[in-house]
Amino acid sequence: MTNPYSTLTNPANGIALLRIAQGSLLSAHGLLKLLVFTPAGTAAFFESLGLPAFVGYLVIAAELLGGLALILGYKTRLVALALVPLMIGATFPHIANGWLFSNNGGGWEFPAFWTLTLIVQAILGSGAFSVDNAQLANQTATPATI
Repeated sequence: MTNPYSTLTNPANGIALLRIAQGSLLSAHGLLKLLVFTPAGTAAFFESLGLPAFVGYLVIAAELLGGLALILGYKTRLVALALVPLMIGATFPHIANGWLFSNNGGGWEFPAFWTLTLIVQAILGSGAFSVDNAQLANQTATPATI
């Protein structure tokens, strides 16, 4: 007899849910910077932090492309690790505001949590419903099963 909950409790599905949620939220942040704050406004904000303006453009690209890659499950481990420095960088401007993100100016808890979840994603991999797994399945398929 099969377990009716096996698909619900399958760790690969949970890993995929984490990956898709991260990708969706990162993409939303990238779109916010692109469409609402504008690239020029984002660059000016990064300059106000003492960083070169081009870093703002890189962050927009990283959030949009990295978010899309995570949603698709494409090169998940590499993308998650590549986004860790971005989240560490997002943590530093908030350190002086204290721990809670609800503090005035936002504390460091939220970007620190993002850093941790990206590290966890890199450890876990893509999970179900990913380009990575589809590519792996194609590579390991024998001619008799194609």
